[in-house]
Amino acid sequence: MRAVIKNGIGVFSPQGFLDGASGIAILSIEDIEATTAQNADMILVSLKRVIFFNRNGLDAFVKMFHKVRTANHTTVGFCDLDTKKYDAITNFYKNDLSFSLFRTQEIATLFATSYKNQNKNVLLYSDDKSQRSAMAIELHDNGHNPIIAQSESEFNKKAAVQDAYDIIITETYLGQMGQKVATRVTGNAIIYTVNSFLDAEIGNTFNIEYHNNSLNVGFRLFIFDTYKVVSMNIHALNFFSKLSTAGAEYNATICFVGMSFDKTPKAFKETLEDSGIIFFDQMDDILQNKELLKELGASSAANIKNKRLLNKTTVTELPNFIDATVATIEMMTNSSAIKDAVQINNIVIDEIEGKIASSIGYYGDLDGMIILVFPLNIAKKACELLIGEATEDTELVLDTLAELVNIVGGKLKTLLGDEDISVDITLPRTYPDVTSLLEIVQDKKGVQVDLSFNDDKFLFFLTR
Repeated sequence: MRAVIKNGIGVFSPQGFLDGASGIAILSIEDIEATTAQNADMILVSLKRVIFFNRNGLDAFVKMFHKVRTANHTTVGFCDLDTKKYDAITNFYKNDLSFSLFRTQEIATLFATSYKNQNKNVLLYSDDKSQRSAMAIELHDNGHNPIIAQSESEFNKKAAVQDAYDIIITETYLGQMGQKVATRVTGNAIIYTVNSFLDAEIGNTFNIEYHNNSLNVGFRLFIFDTYKVVSMNIHALNFFSKLSTAGAEYNATICFVGMSFDKTPKAFKETLEDSGIIFFDQMDDILQNKELLKELGASSAANIKNKRLLNKTTVTELPNFIDATVATIEMMTNSSAIKDAVQINNIVIDEIEGKIASSIGYYGDLDGMIILVFPLNIAKKACELLIGEATEDTELVLDTLAELVNIVGGKLKTLLGDEDISVDITLPRTYPDVTSLLEIVQDKKGVQVDLSFNDDKFLFFLTR
């Protein structure tokens, strides 16, 4: 199959039925290599002329995408999707959506590196906040003017204004971004959603590795949304009791919200409370109580499990960690980074006033955490694009900074993936002051890199 190359994008266009029975060995690695040799920086499969497809019919393309991504560092994915096709693909690969989806080829060109500086006014919306941020950053980096709709209603209102935008982006997904394991909310709480009947299976479906790495990053408040839980048995009771007891070593708190005990023994609640779990009737009882959020989610020095040294593999990959961080912040602040010093020791922050911080964990073939310490003015500048305007609201800056650091984590995941190093990332943890950060990492050794952006000091710290 030959590709049509335009604006740096090679597009393959199968047609008819794509399913397991039809056999779709219609695209080979040789086809793709021939296309990338012609300076195509994006390889897409158009579904415009595809009448029907199923998961089996797409899997061959997805496997090919992985080979191409690893070999050539090329953006790969599908384009020319209507709502039905987009929903089907995101449902098929919801746990492993590592490739990109573009509603149209025109939208895809905005993200092609060979199509920069066209200065398009772009309205964009995704119900995934991390995706909104990632798209805005990529569009800005390519010389466009992204306008982010923060809600579906805002998007519909703006999209209805005739001729206000050159291009409108929806039902688009950038495949380098991370996973949806939990939902971060203001106050640094992680919310897990559970439902139906809770039994021994909760031990298999709950991502304990993700949870433990979130503890390592500094999260201390975990909320279980149990509104849709019908009941639980003794196996689930034991699981949650052990989870809470283990978290006590970090001074972590687990809360259940909306749990009904109509069909669950009342004694179970007493057992869970004895293990340290707190019960609330409504989510707003926690999320709207800022003082309670601060108290329950406070940092703690009780982090005795994870005082580990960096290993050789992690140190070898240090340039990837630095590149993922610096490239993002340079672009967001429109400034160049200067490396001032590198040292392996405990974290050292000379001046703690006027600085905020964020941390993000990674785990898999490698594990550890990245800590970024920002002067407040750099953080405000870096977040201005994602907010849409300058702001003095520190809480909003912290919330937006987490999205920016999530982008760094996504870039890191991609860079390591290019070297066949598989990692997942936690959600970012933010710190309104450096003192609360130091309570988490004061005894951890790691690699510290001091950087300057227009003479403003910025600190990168990599540790386990």
